Amino acid sequence: MPDPDDGDESVDAPPDRSAGPAAATEADVDASEGEPLQSTSESDTDGTGRSDNPDASAAGDAAAGGDQSVVAAVGDPDIEEVLDEERRLDTRVRILWIARRLVPALFLGGLAGFLAFRFDVVTDTATAAGVGTAVFALVLGYGVVRSLLLYRSWRYVVREDSLYLTRGVFTIVQTIVPYVRVQHIDTRRSAFERALGLASLVVYTAGSRGADVTIPGLTPESAEKLQSRLKRLAIESEDEDAV
Repeated sequence: MPDPDDGDESVDAPPDRSAGPAAATEADVDASEGEPLQSTSESDTDGTGRSDNPDASAAGDAAAGGDQSVVAAVGDPDIEEVLDEERRLDTRVRILWIARRLVPALFLGGLAGFLAFRFDVVTDTATAAGVGTAVFALVLGYGVVRSLLLYRSWRYVVREDSLYLTRGVFTIVQTIVPYVRVQHIDTRRSAFERALGLASLVVYTAGSRGADVTIPGLTPESAEKLQSRLKRLAIESEDEDAV
């Protein structure tokens, strides 16, 4: 009669169903040379939590790329350095603005002296010239004060998704230009600007109202750099918006 402790069973004996799970566990242990089987989730990750599955890693990288900012997508360290930094205009722009007031001041001063003499407000040409000079001084003085105050209020900021501008003397105007609305960007230099070594940047946007925004008082080098940065940000924003 067989010994029940030797591990052998009779062929005619009915199978012991209660020992099935234990037998299956022992078979798994023997098949792995005494080591327990690992689950799929444990084998796909290492100690750092990174997945060894290349498909899972690719999916994670794609998801991370979708959340990438526009500035990071452009990959320009110069843009990152000036991002969200308030920048002012070149001080020589004040001379440009004052010079532009000279012609209106001369015109108004001459007109005031002529009308004063023509309508007998004054009786001699010397007094009429004095009236014209006084009007010229007032208009030019107003232009100088306004130019100085306007320079103090002018700021522009390169943001991650838009260009921000603020300026004004009596009325403060704040403008936000989203990069996705930018059509094209030009640099412009008038005769006065060339004489002073300055340039202006003109940003044309989509829409009928406020179709363009001008940043004056830039050096030619800074205008070209700003034009290049805004162009790349606008292209990247358009691609992000299309996706």
